Amino acid sequence: MVSVSSITQQVRDLTGGLDSFELQATTVRTLIAAMEQRFPGLGTLVSDHMAIAIDGEIVQDALGTPLQPDSEVVLIPRIAGG
Repeated sequence: MVSVSSITQQVRDLTGGLDSFELQATTVRTLIAAMEQRFPGLGTLVSDHMAIAIDGEIVQDALGTPLQPDSEVVLIPRIAGG
């Protein structure tokens, strides 16, 4: 199971107050789909507004990135720059 965590209020609002949970997934794409299925709206939030760190490293264009069964994923709000 992939461990997912986030400290943002938006995530907690969609997960019923959880700031961490576990899901089965083999890629970031399947993880986002699993999040959307378990917590409607969370997959969309992550796709549109969050960066993803896998095992301590922020991954750009992460959709196809493989996940290991013991991967730790952290959802991070994207920071806009100028």
